[in-house]
Amino acid sequence: MKKLVVLSGAGISAESGILTFRDTGGLWENHSIEDVATPEGWRKNPQLVLDFYNQRRKQSATVEPNAGHLILAELEKYFDVHIITQNVDNLHERAGSSNILHLHGELSKVRSSIDDNYIIDIGDKSIQLGDLAPDGSQLRPHIVWFGEMVPMIEPAAELCMEADIFVVVGTSMQVYPAAGLIQYVPMDSPKFVVDPNKPEIGNSYKKLTFIQENATTGVAKLRDLLLKEHL
Repeated sequence: MKKLVVLSGAGISAESGILTFRDTGGLWENHSIEDVATPEGWRKNPQLVLDFYNQRRKQSATVEPNAGHLILAELEKYFDVHIITQNVDNLHERAGSSNILHLHGELSKVRSSIDDNYIIDIGDKSIQLGDLAPDGSQLRPHIVWFGEMVPMIEPAAELCMEADIFVVVGTSMQVYPAAGLIQYVPMDSPKFVVDPNKPEIGNSYKKLTFIQENATTGVAKLRDLLLKEHL
C-alpha cells in the first residue's frame, strides 16, 4: 500500500465554518495575532488569551467535518494515509482519519506553562486563571504560537521523506516551517496541490499537479485522480 502524506491547512477547515486570521485582514475573530497567538500576548494579558481560546474551543465543537475531511479518511481504504495538519481543530479525527500529526497544537488540549510534556485533553471545556498543572504553573492552550518552536516538525519531515504521494490541501504555503515540508518529499513522488489560489512554491518540483479548487471540490477530484492513476 502506497504511503500518501497530506499537508492540510486552514482552507479545509474554513469550509466547515472555521475562520482564520488570513481571511480577516490580519485579525483573528477581531483580535490581533500579537495579542492572542504569541508568547508576548500571553505574558501581557493571559486572561484575554484564555478567553479567546475558550471561545474557539466551543466554536470548534459546533462545526462538522466537510466532504474534504471525509474523503481523506475514505482514502485509507486504498492508501497508507498520514495527515500532517497545520490546523488546531479535530475535524480530521472526527471525520475518521487514523494517522494525524498536529504541527501547531490542538485546541482541545491544554498544557503546563513550564513543562511542555504535561498535556491534557479537556474537550470543549474552558480553563481559567488559577487552573494549575501539577507542577503549579498556569495551564495554557496547547497551541504553538508565533515565535515558538514547532516540536513536531522533525517527525513531519520524516513522514515526507517516506511519501510515495504527497498532497497539499488548503494552505498558502507561506507559513514556515510547514511550507518547507515539500522539500523533503522524494523528487520522483507525485505531488498534488489543492487550493483555489495557486500557491507560489516554485517550478523546481517534478511531478507537480495543481488542482485549483476549494477543498471539498478539489479533494473529490484528487480522489478520482489517485484511484485512476496511482493505485
